[in-house]
Amino acid sequence: MASQDTDTFCHLPHPWIGQTVRDIACGQTGRLTAVVQEPAGFASGRPRQPRLAYIRAASGVEWTTAVSNLELAT
Repeated sequence: MASQDTDTFCHLPHPWIGQTVRDIACGQTGRLTAVVQEPAGFASGRPRQPRLAYIRAASGVEWTTAVSNLELAT
C-alpha cells in the first residue's frame, strides 16, 4: 500500500516537477516529469530504494538520473 506521500506507482512530490532541469551527470537538460522511489534489491541486509528523476528533453527522449544529480536550468 502506498503511503500518503506517494501514489500507487511510488511517485514522490518534488517542487521542480514540470520545470526545466539539468542532469549534472550527463549535462543534458529537459523537463522533470516525475520522481519515483523504486525498490532496487538489498544492500547490507536492508532494502535499497533510490529516488529516481524522470526527465524528458524537448526532442521527446526520456531518461532517468538520481535526484541528487538535478539542478534547475537557468
